[in-house]
Amino acid sequence: MGEQTMNIILFLLIGAIAGWLAGQLWKGHGFGLLGNIVVGIVGAFLGNFLLGKLGVTLGGGTLGTILTATLGALVLLLIIGLVKRA
Repeated sequence: MGEQTMNIILFLLIGAIAGWLAGQLWKGHGFGLLGNIVVGIVGAFLGNFLLGKLGVTLGGGTLGTILTATLGALVLLLIIGLVKRA
């Protein structure tokens, strides 16, 4: 496999882990593999944006990326929950 393929696989794996963690923290279970990946990837972008605006980092490497994505995914789930109630 090429380096680009490995990066995509790692990106999807981190998204799945972050989405699963956010689901566990938010409602006690995940959203299925595809749902976890989507929530995690969108959460990663949101987490990077929000933490960047605050000038905060949660560390480097894979663990920092998972923590940032999980935090962003939790914010995403909070926003979705607020919109669904309205």
